[in-house]
Amino acid sequence: MTNNEQDVGTVRIANEVVGIIAGLAATEVEGVAGMSGGLAGGIAEMLGKKNLSKGVKVEVGEKEAAIDLYVIMEYGVKIPDVAWQIQDNVRQAIEDMTGLAVVEVNVHVQGVNFGNEVEEEEEEAEETRVR
Repeated sequence: MTNNEQDVGTVRIANEVVGIIAGLAATEVEGVAGMSGGLAGGIAEMLGKKNLSKGVKVEVGEKEAAIDLYVIMEYGVKIPDVAWQIQDNVRQAIEDMTGLAVVEVNVHVQGVNFGNEVEEEEEEAEETRVR
């Protein structure tokens, strides 16, 4: 340790912070319709932009992180290609923003979005809330 380097404490990044970064990075990839909250009644439930970390499971250690992403793809995309792009984008975003080494990015495709059905339902729900 040189004179300029001092042990002043530790920095711990919360799992939820890493989860939000991963969710944002995943939804930036073209072909991703959104994050999935799991299977409800055999149908993948798509989460809105406010729930990005809920479609993500994260394990964060002192120097490394492992991420599981649950996504819904757009109909017509090449799923393996989009999954590889998600892995690259998530790995780069987490490593750049947190300094953690990403050891795994597992992409779980939970469903396929066939159009604007979900977006229309979300817009209707927002409209009925404010009158």
